[in-house]
Amino acid sequence: MRDHPVIEQINRTGFPNMISQPVHAGIDYFGSEILAGDEIVIDENTGEVVLKENLEDYLVEVYEFRFTTAE
Repeated sequence: MRDHPVIEQINRTGFPNMISQPVHAGIDYFGSEILAGDEIVIDENTGEVVLKENLEDYLVEVYEFRFTTAE
């Protein structure tokens, strides 16, 4: 009788290394997960934390900035 495939994999490779998982550091304004080492921006006016990659969306949504190309 064979073991379940997951058990066979654990027997071959050992248990997954749980230490290598990224450290969760919170959630930003848009609900995106923030991990240790991520670049964030803090809005001192509201206290909101935003991932740097979401900054443009935040400026448009909260402060109604309009991004365009100069002519």
